Amino acid sequence: MQSLLLPAAAEPWNGHDTQLVVVAAIGIALIVFLIVKLKLHPFLSLVLGSAFVGLASGVELGKVISNFEDGVGGTLKEVGLLIALGAMLGKLLADSGGANRVVDTLLGKVSPKVLPWAMALVAAIIGLPMFFEIGLVLLLPVIVLVSQRSGRKLMRVAIPALAGLSVLHGLVPPHPGPLVAIASLNAPLGITLALGLLIAIPTVIICGPLFAIYAARWVPVDAPKVAGGIDTEHTQADPDVKRQPTFLVTLLTIVFPVVLMLLKTVVDIVDPNSKNPSAARVFFDFIGEPLVAMTLAVLLALVTFGYAVGFTGAKIGTKIGASVGPIAAVILIVGAGGGFKQTLIGAGVGDAVAKWATGANISVLVLGFLIAVAIRLATGSATVATVTAAGIVAPLASSLSPGHAGLLVLAVGAGSLFLSHVNDAGFWLVKELFGLTVGQTFKTWSVMETLISVVGFALVMVLSVVVP
Repeated sequence: MQSLLLPAAAEPWNGHDTQLVVVAAIGIALIVFLIVKLKLHPFLSLVLGSAFVGLASGVELGKVISNFEDGVGGTLKEVGLLIALGAMLGKLLADSGGANRVVDTLLGKVSPKVLPWAMALVAAIIGLPMFFEIGLVLLLPVIVLVSQRSGRKLMRVAIPALAGLSVLHGLVPPHPGPLVAIASLNAPLGITLALGLLIAIPTVIICGPLFAIYAARWVPVDAPKVAGGIDTEHTQADPDVKRQPTFLVTLLTIVFPVVLMLLKTVVDIVDPNSKNPSAARVFFDFIGEPLVAMTLAVLLALVTFGYAVGFTGAKIGTKIGASVGPIAAVILIVGAGGGFKQTLIGAGVGDAVAKWATGANISVLVLGFLIAVAIRLATGSATVATVTAAGIVAPLASSLSPGHAGLLVLAVGAGSLFLSHVNDAGFWLVKELFGLTVGQTFKTWSVMETLISVVGFALVMVLSVVVP
């Protein structure tokens, strides 16, 4: 195992940096207190917590507002639109009888003992080319219906699916975090992909189906009555359905955006020239963008889950409208989570943590992991943690072997997943979609993310002994 060390930081840690970290910690505690003890709505709690951090850290008054607004806008333009499109697709999937078809097929062909493993496998396949948020909103109807029909507690089914999506998102290209780290560290894509999959498989097993046994005991909740705008207690096909979609049609509609994103990735690898791209790359890059892929998937669902099952245009329009209203609060809360994240970044919390990390005198793999962990805890953003950590350790990457450069990418990726909490939009997305309390979300989602981070990094260190 290589043990190269980083040079001392150019700017040492100072009192102001300590103040920023303390303010961030108080801000996080304030948000939790307002929600848990005072029962204040999470959106308002996040707004107040952001205001406290901005003002207490000495940021200009105008910047306090603009940082929060930028964070909300940045999150909603990436996640908010995808949540809305996913809700539309999910509503049509449920009301057409398509979700029932998938669930009945799963339950009919998979034994109850194997069901959590099947959910992890399905989520991993869906999550290979797809952003975590899109995969979650797509699988949400299936997760809650499987929980209801099988009689399993929600976490026994949900945790394997969440683990499959999260592990692939954080460790395996073509997701943005790993790709950014690969570019920053000049790691070979093929080797990093192979090592990432090698680490991802046991990580999903340990943190998904196995951890779900304990998560279901800690939080023994049943599936929510309403999930992502879908009434999960009344999911039989709409009375106007004349012919339910077949399992094959349903499956193809669900994986359609997955295929588009995967094609984009394949074309980008085959044709890496981004400065002078071919017409094929331009086309597939366009249709493979998450927003475009999900929009096309909804348009396809209008046919396969709409007109083809007997719905009129007016009926489809009504269902699309009905799908958006119930998720308005979810979108606002997720956006406010992004605003709090950007408030922390704008206050300089991420830079303070990075400054401390560059003065550490430890192995480059350990350092890359710890920097990503610290910035993830401070800012709530896995992407920011990955970009920052990769940039800090980049000077050492040139002296690493290709295999160890790939492992460094994975160490950073593992650290970027550590302990999702109230400054992470994903925390609020999971909480709201599954109808959990803040405490229940910490006991399940946050613990799972921490376990993924630790297990993934442990496997990186094991491989560092044998990989040349």
